[in-house]
Amino acid sequence: MPYDHDGKLPVIYVRGYAGGGSGINTAVNDPFYGFNEGAVQVRVDGENRPRFHQFESPLLRLMTDHGYALLVKGNQELYLEAQADGSVPAASIWVHRFYDEYASRMTKDPNAFSIEDAADDLLTLVRLVLAKTGAPRVFLVAHSMGGLVVRSMLQRSAPDDQYLGHAPDAATGLVDRVFTYATPHGGIEFAHGFGLLEKLRDLTGINGADIFGPERMQEYLTPRTPEAISAAAMAEAAAVAALAAQGIEDDTPEGSGFDATRMPRTSFPVDRMFCLVGTNADDYAVGLGIPKRLVGERSDGLVQIDNAAVKGAPRAFVHRSHSGPFGIVNSEEGYQNLQRFLFGDLEVVANLTDVRLPGTRHDDITWQLEVTMSIRTLPVVLHEQSTAHLCPVQIEWRNGEDTLARPVPLVRTFLSSAAARPTDADGNKVPTLRHVLGLRLVSLRDRNGLLSFFDHVENAPEWADALVVDIGEVDGKRSTWARWNSDIGTPIRDYEPTPGLDPVVKDLAPDDPRYWKGRVPLPAITHQLLGPDAAVTLEVFPRSVLPSAQAPGPVAVG
Repeated sequence: MPYDHDGKLPVIYVRGYAGGGSGINTAVNDPFYGFNEGAVQVRVDGENRPRFHQFESPLLRLMTDHGYALLVKGNQELYLEAQADGSVPAASIWVHRFYDEYASRMTKDPNAFSIEDAADDLLTLVRLVLAKTGAPRVFLVAHSMGGLVVRSMLQRSAPDDQYLGHAPDAATGLVDRVFTYATPHGGIEFAHGFGLLEKLRDLTGINGADIFGPERMQEYLTPRTPEAISAAAMAEAAAVAALAAQGIEDDTPEGSGFDATRMPRTSFPVDRMFCLVGTNADDYAVGLGIPKRLVGERSDGLVQIDNAAVKGAPRAFVHRSHSGPFGIVNSEEGYQNLQRFLFGDLEVVANLTDVRLPGTRHDDITWQLEVTMSIRTLPVVLHEQSTAHLCPVQIEWRNGEDTLARPVPLVRTFLSSAAARPTDADGNKVPTLRHVLGLRLVSLRDRNGLLSFFDHVENAPEWADALVVDIGEVDGKRSTWARWNSDIGTPIRDYEPTPGLDPVVKDLAPDDPRYWKGRVPLPAITHQLLGPDAAVTLEVFPRSVLPSAQAPGPVAVG
């Protein structure tokens, strides 16, 4: 059936790095390249007995939660090619099996793996899926190196393609949204070896691992054809001129050279990408634990936290490892972020605003904020930045006494206005959609580059609280309530806002029906720590959606 205009676009999954020949042979044995793997999470009940939460896999959950179809039919590519254009369900899942042609068990005398060829083949698969489903665009979901395959397609294969006109943003008409799990967007670096290990890897190219070094990354993330190179230069010049005309300064660092974590501003829009960052290095057991020791603790065991996201793109941190039983793909946390990003039509941004730290920047005090975000009825935390996981939010000092404090980013998530409210244990719909934003303020003394613990008490925050945000309806109009847990006085599970009695968060942008902004002052106890005007500012933006009745233009297949 043709596309239903319901936002359920085809999902194409792109797996990660398999290593050498034996790893590739293992990878191709899995019909779904790992997208079908689940996990079991253990918790304890009130009597310290283990209880299990079974996560089925992102593949199965897309099928059961959103009605997606899995149409392997013995060989998904041959099946697709045999179907009439526009006859295949758009709500379908496909796997980019790019490793098949490099597996010795499937191909006689296979060539060495090429990420450029994998990206070119992905573009071919995208075109084929679009033609056969009639969908206007696809969703791309990728793990680890698979995200680099996707970016090579977006930044090189599509712009190089003559049928797409060599525009640097050529892929935007084919791909709607991109979600990456633990992708080394900034490459793979080691915390030990003083850079010698990276140089050895990049010089030898052992098992093709040089693709994670800056030289190779620049090659496959940059267009090759003269037409694409010229078009990219012209588009960049026009973008800079447009900024200047608006009086906006170009924020691209001068003389910075190639930075793999930066998408070209005229390429695929970064707000249509989401980067899920893992923070659990301890449970990554691949290679007898050697990789995680080399990469360092501030990682998921293979990819350092700072290299796991594209600058400017939405992201979330979850305490999951790169892969394995506690891996990031086979996790409830990963899936919940995935479905919200793919299908959500609203973007929610929370910032800490109007902060004024005590003292001055010369007091040798570093201020950090631990942030968590949870949603009612879910057994996991969707976003978590903490000192224990080596990724707290750093609060910056003001540049001057009279300058405004820069907003401190807390969380950026997505909602679907069409989603039904979840149900409780008795099968009743919960009264409101509830998000809980947990905050803990901590401080450290830093003297001459060394942390001083003489006046420090570990795990004793300067302040901690949780903001309970409820979204519901009053007289048919969507309303938002927000209260600090310290003000509720009962268990959170027993608290429900009372429409008409509990005040709603005032809309600070009432004249714009497509935008909502609210401000929740911090409790009075924080005034000496963060200033009397500090608040959590919430903003809700509409996301760009595809036209509901516009048929896609012709798409070349080849």
